[in-house]
Amino acid sequence: MSRKIKLIWDFRGPESEKIAEHHAIHLREFAEKEKLPFIEAGVELKNEMYSLAYIVVSEEYMITYRDALIPQRGEIA
Repeated sequence: MSRKIKLIWDFRGPESEKIAEHHAIHLREFAEKEKLPFIEAGVELKNEMYSLAYIVVSEEYMITYRDALIPQRGEIA
């Protein structure tokens, strides 16, 4: 079974949640357009000045997503 990898983009500032939500929409659109599978895409609100957008993919697709979307960081989900 392949591991799940969470690719992450950080956003800071008073508009961080709205920006992260918008970014998550583009992550889903990219996956659909490229016909790439993904497990989940979403937003995490850490506090009023820090949010992140993420997409969770299986390890076998991580390189494809990483090279195309250039996340700021990743972690095993």
